[in-house]
Amino acid sequence: MEIKSSFWQRIGIQDWFLTDETNSINGKTPPLTPETVYSYIIDKFKASIKELSFAGRVVFYHEFIISFNDEDYREFIENKQGIFGLIVQETVKKFYEILKEHRLAGKKVEPSGSKWVFRLVSHPDYVRGDKGFIGKLLPDNNQKAENLRVTFIPRQTGIAQTFDVNNDILKGFTYYSDGYMEIPYEEQLEYVEGNTSTTDQHLLGRLETIIPDKQYSGKKVEYLIKNADIIVSGTDETREEPNIFKVPSEWVNSPHLHIRHNKTDGKFYIASFGELTTLNENILTQSNVNSPQWTELPINSRILLNGIVGLNLFKS
Repeated sequence: MEIKSSFWQRIGIQDWFLTDETNSINGKTPPLTPETVYSYIIDKFKASIKELSFAGRVVFYHEFIISFNDEDYREFIENKQGIFGLIVQETVKKFYEILKEHRLAGKKVEPSGSKWVFRLVSHPDYVRGDKGFIGKLLPDNNQKAENLRVTFIPRQTGIAQTFDVNNDILKGFTYYSDGYMEIPYEEQLEYVEGNTSTTDQHLLGRLETIIPDKQYSGKKVEYLIKNADIIVSGTDETREEPNIFKVPSEWVNSPHLHIRHNKTDGKFYIASFGELTTLNENILTQSNVNSPQWTELPINSRILLNGIVGLNLFKS
């Protein structure tokens, strides 16, 4: 039987610090605190400026993926509900303070993206106390990144090690909707209260899909649900209303889905107009546009359109 290699083995640092598990943390690893996460992101932001800037232009990461052991992550999220949003707010404020200092020093401060993105993730090969960082210039961009700069801090040495790894390494990480937030970039370098996109109270949920069509090379497309009624449609869709999620694929009918959020019970419901739609591996009855047949749509559901295009629903 083939033995599956661990994450650490795949990037070639297994022997550096993941030694005999009998030499484990024995309860001595400091707990994961808000200050730990906040300081870690700020340090990586400063490091990105130092590493990426050139010719008087300040360049910095816009997406920050902070990775932990699964137990560390769950304890942090479950025992400190809502703290991640507060950390992100203070982090962005600090970012702007740092960028203002560079601008006042006469340097050119211009973003490479239109938003800040923060993700807390876990990895099954991390042990208690491990933490890692992955930075990106352009959040969720459509340009293929051949390699990513990844920094790890082993629990036993406490010394950061940085590597260039293939983008496929990310497949091993577990992403959670609870640990995701994005904030628009403000050119005036001032944090705007209440301008957090993915945790704003007006957001009802988030749809995420991978486009199989060749010209998109399997890139992810995300749609933030801000309306109680939305339509999921395909490339033939001509309407441009904000409640229409146009999936750029010939495999999606126009329209294909109608998704509705019921304010009374707080649940989502779905009706399908496409040729074939499955919801969590169950086929949905095809409805007429004028008389939709509604089915409850649970959070974290997987929808498959015409057996080709996958669509996932996450909470905001």
